[in-house]
Amino acid sequence: MNRQQQEAANILLKRVRDALNARGTKTIRSLGICFRCLDSYDGNRKLDKNELKVGLAENGVQLSWNEIDILFAAMDRDRSGTIDFDEFLVAIRGQLNPTRKAIVDQAFKRFDKTGDGKITVDDIRGVYNTKLHPKVKNGQMSENQVLDEFLVNFGDVDRNGQLSYQEWLDYYAAVSASVDNDEHFVLLMKMAWKL
Repeated sequence: MNRQQQEAANILLKRVRDALNARGTKTIRSLGICFRCLDSYDGNRKLDKNELKVGLAENGVQLSWNEIDILFAAMDRDRSGTIDFDEFLVAIRGQLNPTRKAIVDQAFKRFDKTGDGKITVDDIRGVYNTKLHPKVKNGQMSENQVLDEFLVNFGDVDRNGQLSYQEWLDYYAAVSASVDNDEHFVLLMKMAWKL
């Protein structure tokens, strides 16, 4: 997505956010209800372009097909051709606020032992013990496979064995979008990563 398309997407996202906020759709629960309404055609927990267009229109946001294409490209972060609930939440709730970003940055620095802006299997090995993982214990996976899976689960989209800072932020933007309260989010991060 080029800069001009990103700017157009940001304007459209603001229109959608404002319209949903005006209808009282702000909390995770109300966004979940809104998402399920948008996904009314097939109930597969994913939105295609048609469901997005019709659902937004039903929520007071009339967009052209060109605008839907731009908005869809911005929301479909994994480029799967559909928008899942996490992608929807991140798009509607937005990126991390400064309080949340600070704790996410702190956790990233804890993992990024070399300070090169990437988390690798070697970085994780010192923090995450895989020896007791059930699939390692029963021989289904090696310790390295578990560590690689860990990276993929945290957003190693290109599966290169590294988690970039941006992939880390994208992952936690999705997590953050499902937590309404800043203090709760900070506490979860501190407990999860012993910060």
